[in-house]
Amino acid sequence: MFSILVAAGWPIVPLLLCSIIATALVIERFLSLKAAKVLPPQLLNEAIAVSQDGIPPSDVIAKLERNSALGEMLASGFRAAQAGPGHPADEVRTAMETSGRAIAHRLERYLPALATIASAAPLLGLLGTVIGMIEIFGSQAPGTGAAGNPAQLAHGISIALYNTAFGLIVAVPTLIFWRYFRSRVDGYLLHLELAGERFAQHLAGLRAAPRP
Repeated sequence: MFSILVAAGWPIVPLLLCSIIATALVIERFLSLKAAKVLPPQLLNEAIAVSQDGIPPSDVIAKLERNSALGEMLASGFRAAQAGPGHPADEVRTAMETSGRAIAHRLERYLPALATIASAAPLLGLLGTVIGMIEIFGSQAPGTGAAGNPAQLAHGISIALYNTAFGLIVAVPTLIFWRYFRSRVDGYLLHLELAGERFAQHLAGLRAAPRP
């Protein structure tokens, strides 16, 4: 493999960098988009249960905020309801929507970079192949002193094509992971929106005063 990379020449260096960056981003997204960090399954029901008699204490809200992305959004709803009497639904929804936009931006982090690598890798591979072909045919031109050996020419073309092959090897898995993470984030955002609406209705229905 090392000899192939050396034979492919300098144009393969950007592809190597793209492959390293894409691998790092995929690992980071797998760790950051775990369900436990974004959307714990029972957290909404627990937040509703703990606030049946009123807004919970500040330490409970702070603990909820540190729990996950969903917990952060629910905590913003608690604070909005705690700020004014009557727990107006519009203020609660506005606060949760603002928090939800920040969460959505965080969930979508690095996805554009993955999409860019998936799009650019085949082009970089093609560029390396074109540069290799130019060098090969330039060395075979009359007056260069190089013999027109068909076997040597075929070997040089095969080496030039390594760049295109490596570009596709980088691009295809990156594209698959980008589509997977994109779908996962979209699913999370939908569930966060539904959970926020349900929680806003719950807070709007509270009539008890906040507990000290």
